[in-house]
Amino acid sequence: MLYKGGCHCGKVAFEVEGELAGVVRCNCSICARKGALLWAVPHDRLNLVAWGDDLGRYTFGRRAIAHRFCRTCGIHPFAEDVGEGGERSAYVNINWLEDLDLAAVEIFDFDGRSA
Repeated sequence: MLYKGGCHCGKVAFEVEGELAGVVRCNCSICARKGALLWAVPHDRLNLVAWGDDLGRYTFGRRAIAHRFCRTCGIHPFAEDVGEGGERSAYVNINWLEDLDLAAVEIFDFDGRSA
């Protein structure tokens, strides 16, 4: 299924293709504060439609994940592995997908604070 999403102001927009079977609620220091519900997909399934100079990048800790955000409205619509290669993933914050019933999505808790 094709999903569309983006930030609050619309300057960052994307499409993602896949079957949304469940999401992760991570308790690491950034995901918990963002309230992110993350859907992991192969990186090539995420297609940026609009971003310009508005897509910011933040990394911390081991710098394995780039947390992406809109420089205008501050929303974090997705993150992505920073490593090169075919096994990269994107982590879509489903809170910012259009026309999605969040109550119907299964949530799995992940202890990111201990990882």
